[in-house]
Amino acid sequence: MAAHTKNISKKETLFKLIQRFIMITIGVFITAYALEAFLIPNSVIDGGIIGISMILSHLAKWNLGLIVIVLNLPFVMLAYNKMGLKFVIQALYACIVLAFALNICAGYKATEEPFLATVFGGIILGAGVGLILKNEASLDGTEMLSLIVSKKFGCSVGEFIMGINLFIYLAAGLVFGWESAMYSILTYFIASKVIDLVMEGFNSSKSVRIISDDAGDIGNALIDKLDISVTYLKGIGGYSGQEKNLIYCVVSRIELPKLLEITKEIDSKAFVSIVDVHETYGGRFKK
Repeated sequence: MAAHTKNISKKETLFKLIQRFIMITIGVFITAYALEAFLIPNSVIDGGIIGISMILSHLAKWNLGLIVIVLNLPFVMLAYNKMGLKFVIQALYACIVLAFALNICAGYKATEEPFLATVFGGIILGAGVGLILKNEASLDGTEMLSLIVSKKFGCSVGEFIMGINLFIYLAAGLVFGWESAMYSILTYFIASKVIDLVMEGFNSSKSVRIISDDAGDIGNALIDKLDISVTYLKGIGGYSGQEKNLIYCVVSRIELPKLLEITKEIDSKAFVSIVDVHETYGGRFKK
């Protein structure tokens, strides 16, 4: 009976893994289509590593997909200690597939109207990137780097990404013109809002409360694997009258899927409450 249950568990795990990679692939192709059909033909760029890659590709006439892989590679490697091997593999997979997808989607120009390209390109781009993030992968090395750099320099993830993107859009203004840079900023804004919608209202941070009989084990795993601070709270069950241990922590949107996975692995029946956090002050949390 135990062996049969183990085989079912392995099949479920394999199915979920295949499903995740399929969704990442779909998200990557949506992203590639948004870039090739809307943004690139109208000299509108994205933020982060993809934005830098678009500028370099325009100036040097190099293959955009190849530049995305080369620029993302060191940041993905840096994310290994923070996010684990699974995230690194999935992020590398997403970057490699994007390189192929960009070449496949090249030439599919949807519109020559910059405003339409900005709005619809931003919507489609946000949908693709949101799908990738939701399935525990990433195409943006700056977001991965921000999780490491912010801790050392005391700035938030959002502040670091905003600073990087500020330089990217200034560069875009110099290369493509200031009107193009303004369209690019609008694209980034639209895409970020769509990402939030795709990820069910994800913001930069989430406060998480976990109620479980294995609170100690879950808390230790979160501290060890995600390097986050957790707080233990005491509670009393309304129906049972028994004392309960609660875990409280705040994580970034890119860490949330990993947190849920860790919690489910230890206690599949744990109660998890997730709330949007717009600002945080003090403590170890700098994100």
